[in-house]
Amino acid sequence: MQTIDVVINLSYEACLAHYEGRIAQVYTYSLDGRRVVFPAEALRRVMTHDGVYGYYRLKFSETGRFISIHSLAIC
Repeated sequence: MQTIDVVINLSYEACLAHYEGRIAQVYTYSLDGRRVVFPAEALRRVMTHDGVYGYYRLKFSETGRFISIHSLAIC
């Protein structure tokens, strides 16, 4: 299983577009500079009334399929 640490800074309004399904994927960068894409549906697990802000660890299967997202710290 692979993990990638990313920074996500999305306002509540931006998250809402992802949450409602108007945007299917989230594009961000890992802490080591790689471009990372994962399903927007994952934001539902970490979204607050303020949005999504902080460092997160994404887990992917060996085939690159998204598994989970966990908060590491808030920016």
